[in-house]
Amino acid sequence: MKARILIRPKQGILDPQGQTVERALPALGFSGISEVSVGRLVELEVDDPAQLEDLCERLLANPLIEDFEIQLPEG
Repeated sequence: MKARILIRPKQGILDPQGQTVERALPALGFSGISEVSVGRLVELEVDDPAQLEDLCERLLANPLIEDFEIQLPEG
């Protein structure tokens, strides 16, 4: 089964990449965009989706500063 894991900085954690993107937007002609956050997307094939939570907490995300969301195909 293909799984997607979205990893982002927790609310209130400094996100220098997001801030850099946000500052660059007006110079590129974009307006009305704020609260930019840059994260990571990990896609993988997994036989047992029950192990994904532990995988995220122990390896893929830093639970002190990052949140993660596991997305599995519907059905």
